[in-house]
Amino acid sequence: MSGLDHVRHLACVRCQATCAPGEAVYVCPECGGNLQVVYDYEAIGAKWSREALVASDDRSIWRYAPLYPVAGRIAAPPVGWTPLFETPRLATELGLKHLMVKDDGRNPSASFKDRASAIALVRAQEIGRDFVTGASTGNAASSTSVLAAAMGIKSRIFIPASAPKAKVAQLLAFGAEVLAVEGTYDQAFDLCLAATEQFGWYNRNTGFNPYTREGKKSVSFEICEQLGFELPDVVAVPVGDGNIISGVWKGFCDFHALGFIDRKPRLLAVQAEGSAAIVNAVNGDGEIREVSGETVADSISVSLPRDGEAAVKAVRESGGAGVTVSDQEILDAIPTTARGAAVFGEPAGVTGIAGLRRALEQGLISKDERVVALVTGSGLKDVASVMKVSGEPRRISPDPAKLGELFG
Repeated sequence: MSGLDHVRHLACVRCQATCAPGEAVYVCPECGGNLQVVYDYEAIGAKWSREALVASDDRSIWRYAPLYPVAGRIAAPPVGWTPLFETPRLATELGLKHLMVKDDGRNPSASFKDRASAIALVRAQEIGRDFVTGASTGNAASSTSVLAAAMGIKSRIFIPASAPKAKVAQLLAFGAEVLAVEGTYDQAFDLCLAATEQFGWYNRNTGFNPYTREGKKSVSFEICEQLGFELPDVVAVPVGDGNIISGVWKGFCDFHALGFIDRKPRLLAVQAEGSAAIVNAVNGDGEIREVSGETVADSISVSLPRDGEAAVKAVRESGGAGVTVSDQEILDAIPTTARGAAVFGEPAGVTGIAGLRRALEQGLISKDERVVALVTGSGLKDVASVMKVSGEPRRISPDPAKLGELFG
């Protein structure tokens, strides 16, 4: 595809109003709701086939370029095409017969969020912006700083002062200007929006910039390909702002509209008990209501989800469900995942896996179904939380003569 002739318009998730891409940078001009890119699938299908996709030797998100609302790409570092593999030991531990893990901690910034930043930053460049800002608990920020550095774009990031130091270190190492807000993620988000309006910086914020969802959907394309277009029954997703799960659903819908797949999986939304606005809405009347947002899983700590409406719609359209898990269950899932699947995830990263046990207990999934669980961030992102459940090393003498006392 050349240019953006395959993009029909942007459509509002809330009021369904439409506008051309050039008429709105971020949200719906009519009601302020989140926008979604709508494609001309007939035009895309006339120039791109499943066979052409399979024949591609590109092992990054850019193999799916015909389904993005940008004309360019980032040459390096490579984003996406992360491993998806069977985890029989972890499956047995959780009471499942078929469990696969998609390890997105293998991305350049060790986070799923690189997918979103790649598309959003290319969009920024294409409309002539060379200064990017965003608010984040860490992962969206670090992915923005990594890719901005690769593209020669300046970045200024708002984070809550409580963000894990490992994530802050990434931001600083890649040259971002970091502003630690003495408040919550939601306050940092609102402050970033105010700065965007006042100074005209390009805003990459999740659930505000419609192009982040377009990057996140690439994980679904990869799942389809890596499973030979034989779809799983369920995809378990950690949920905070709701932008990942809405993107996961959009990816499956895109491929289905093109005829690349003949069905779509159910989505399992998993949230921490203190940050469960989306799951509450899924299991209730569909309305997003503010919660405390308190959880050990900083990457999904959100009081008022910014892409909540699209997330609820995605779960319900998929015929899926939502569950909540305690902070202790989230922490326990770190060593469980590490020892059962050899994947080291941060608290938010393994929240989807933590929810599988609960979903089985509630009859939302069955032990015989094929399940894919997304691990969205590396455990190296939040070592302090990992140590809470992993314990401390034994301190021993360097004297060889003492070994017998220890192990004899």
